[in-house]
Amino acid sequence: MKKIPTKSSGQSCKPKIDYPCTWQYKIIGESATAITRLVKEHVHEKRYTLTDSNVSSGGRHISMALELIVNSDERRLELYKLLAADSSVKVVL
Repeated sequence: MKKIPTKSSGQSCKPKIDYPCTWQYKIIGESATAITRLVKEHVHEKRYTLTDSNVSSGGRHISMALELIVNSDERRLELYKLLAADSSVKVVL
């Protein structure tokens, strides 16, 4: 049986991310139009790319990849929460 590492006192299981860095979100929602609107509304970084990624077999859901440079842990998490909170979005990875 494989041992699972546990958090010792004073240690964090949080990964070390050096900012600024390129980050990618995978957004799964009902339409490319709704996801594009959402990204334009909340992403104020100068440059980002938003590309089609996949369409579900039934055509009900679409996934899009959002890639941008984030400058801090706070901004990375804030964007995640803003994207995930929208009713047109099913999942943000």
